[in-house]
Amino acid sequence: MKDKKSEFIENKITGFFDKDTTFIGDLNFKGSFRIDGSFKGKINSESTLIIGDNGKVEADIKIGYISISGEIKGNIKATQKVEISSNGRVIGTVITPKLVVDEGAYLEATCQTSENPAQVVPLKKVSTGSLS
Repeated sequence: MKDKKSEFIENKITGFFDKDTTFIGDLNFKGSFRIDGSFKGKINSESTLIIGDNGKVEADIKIGYISISGEIKGNIKATQKVEISSNGRVIGTVITPKLVVDEGAYLEATCQTSENPAQVVPLKKVSTGSLS
């Protein structure tokens, strides 16, 4: 059985945010999507998401497969695989059956790898009150 990454052909990207693009909102797509700009919101797809070197994403992400060379802050729930390249940065939660982290990547996350992923629990803000 072929790995999804080996089936991915870069010239078949169906959507793209360039490095000078800023988008706030919800993103749903079929096919492959690449982000080289800034994105804030929610991403939902069963397909492939590529975060390029210049990509900065702050989002809750539900995806099939994701390749990260840029920066993500948020929750990632992938049904197939999460790959973080050597210059990728991930801060948040990662839930996936397969996780690949290249040497040099920055990963500050709670990670769960299993065939039956649990639900993502949102982070709770802690109030900063004074102690008496």
